Amino acid sequence: MGESRAPRRVRADAAEPFWRRKSLDAMTQAEWESLCDGCGRCCLIKLEDEDTGVVHHTDIGCTLLDGIGCRCRDYARRQKRVPDCVRLTPEAVRTIPWLPPTCAYRLVRDGLDLYDWHPLVSGRAASVHEAGISVRGRLSGNEEEFSEEEFPERIVAWPGLRPGEEEETE
Repeated sequence: MGESRAPRRVRADAAEPFWRRKSLDAMTQAEWESLCDGCGRCCLIKLEDEDTGVVHHTDIGCTLLDGIGCRCRDYARRQKRVPDCVRLTPEAVRTIPWLPPTCAYRLVRDGLDLYDWHPLVSGRAASVHEAGISVRGRLSGNEEEFSEEEFPERIVAWPGLRPGEEEETE
């Protein structure tokens, strides 16, 4: 799909799409759910450095993350099945430090527009995968496939990068 344009600041206008006109708090449930681009980055296992508070993403998916579809296998019951699953709400989006920089919830929170590959902009769910934004093809596996001691070995930078940014290699 070529280069992704950077999000731009937006101003409310009645002719504009809902994500440009409404705050996160003002959205309907359907609008809220449609903001998720299906990248799966928020469903990666994250590790927090206890000394610094820095959150590191891994390339390990939650036990319910479908690595091909990049969606939750049991979205309706996810919090019962995975007790530490974080439910995104407007309040949570205002305080969670680890949302990917490409996340529509974060972009809307910050007054920025969605990327051109977002399904609400492109009109196609596959555009997030075609743009290389999703976790498809990037997971090393789901959390039950690794011991917790192996998690630090799976830390990666790409979930926290914007399109066009390069992952540092050692």
